[in-house]
Amino acid sequence: MTHSVHSEQESKDNTTDACYRSQRKPSKSFSSRAEYLEHELTIMNPKRWGLNLPFRDYHFEMEDFVPALAATIGKIVMVAAVVAAFAAPMGLSPEFVIENVRFEMLIAALLFVILFSGIFNPNANLAGTHGPMIPMIPLIVASGGHPMALGVMVGLLGLFLSVTKGGSKLMVLTGEGVRGGLLIYLGAVGMISQVNALFDWANGIGMGYVGFAVILSTVLMYAFLARIQMRWLSIPLGSGLAMVIALALGAPFEFVTEPGIPNLNPSYWWGEDTGWQMGWPELHHFIAVAPFAVLAVAMWSPDFLGHRVFQELNYPKKAEKVLMNVDDTMAVASLRQMVGSTMGGGNLASSWGTYMIPAAIAKRPIPAGAVMTGILCVVAALWGYPMDLAVWPPVLRVALLVGVFLPLLEAGMQMTRDSKTSQSAGIVMFASAFVNPVFGWSLTMLLDNLGLIGDKERGRELRHTDRWIIPCITFVVLCVVMAAVGMLPGIPPMVESFRSAAG
Repeated sequence: MTHSVHSEQESKDNTTDACYRSQRKPSKSFSSRAEYLEHELTIMNPKRWGLNLPFRDYHFEMEDFVPALAATIGKIVMVAAVVAAFAAPMGLSPEFVIENVRFEMLIAALLFVILFSGIFNPNANLAGTHGPMIPMIPLIVASGGHPMALGVMVGLLGLFLSVTKGGSKLMVLTGEGVRGGLLIYLGAVGMISQVNALFDWANGIGMGYVGFAVILSTVLMYAFLARIQMRWLSIPLGSGLAMVIALALGAPFEFVTEPGIPNLNPSYWWGEDTGWQMGWPELHHFIAVAPFAVLAVAMWSPDFLGHRVFQELNYPKKAEKVLMNVDDTMAVASLRQMVGSTMGGGNLASSWGTYMIPAAIAKRPIPAGAVMTGILCVVAALWGYPMDLAVWPPVLRVALLVGVFLPLLEAGMQMTRDSKTSQSAGIVMFASAFVNPVFGWSLTMLLDNLGLIGDKERGRELRHTDRWIIPCITFVVLCVVMAAVGMLPGIPPMVESFRSAAG
């Protein structure tokens, strides 16, 4: 009997494998490269939580290198920003930040990027970095938070949301107008911040013309790539062009990070006098970070939603099997968060935007680029020198501009072409500017599902629970959490008020 079951399963797997192999054709069989890539997307049938092998279940293409390179650059940048935000108020050195970033990159690459997104579940996007939480980190430290306590709580809450399929539910309840407006807001704000940051750097070294030349060349390059429908090349080409122009105009740069292997011992990172110099967390640390952990996981849904949208906009209609699974991505991000934090890393995990966005534009599925991303992250972490180049302002700012924020802006504009969606988009942008994108998303989702704005017919088609109960609970819980940590304008942090009253 057991032999029969195994035989049936083996036969099923072989049929699946043969299906992909039998349908695969060489690129020269198609009239265009885009047609070939779309065909690859439609014939793939990845196994969720199964064994997916290179050349059997998917192949590598030259287009996979671009999102892998973009993801590596983005990883160095974002993890460095998170760790530095923790380290600065603790008085830890820049050398500590670099060492912890290299450690985090090895954890992400070897334990999660290659194994999970590349082999065991290609429907789960890579576990990246939670950028929107960076401004909150100084407040977390001031509240007595501990990086490991925060990471473990975020992981546990994320696993709960994944198991209950809460992430995919919230994605379904977010209308197209709300999605589009959120993307426009995030894209516009991010684009302006990156341009300002580049000019601040250029003016700071007394070479403002370098910032002007880099931005102008980036605009012209991006317009040209959009014209020839090759925007997937924008990150390596834009970053390389920015580096050449900045160096040619005399901008200062030097390599300082030498090759090496970071300390891999968790006891070192959580020692009393080594690493973070905080020791292992205690109960009061977990209590202090609880509101921030809830907020971090709540921010995942709009973040994950934005990344899947790029696949939906760029993949052919028949490629549903290779679309990013929100719940699986949450599960992988949660596991990566708990393991990374326990081992000593300071990263806060989320869906990896600097990978997914260029990969979707390049019409590539998740697994092949994931394997290449893991390899590049290991090379960068051990070699050291690429990390200096990736965080150099001309390279960094241009990579984020053309790889993340401009595509976000464009995708949002594509989704808000009629009056119904544009109305919801306007409200979510207004509410996001008033407080933050989490507030804007949760409030507008509630109003949209109730039929008060946007497509009124959509609200009538929803079940009673989906129409107002879930959106209302989501909005109220998030407002309470944001009030607790001081994110509502004009309202002092409730956490501080309780602490003062207790004292």
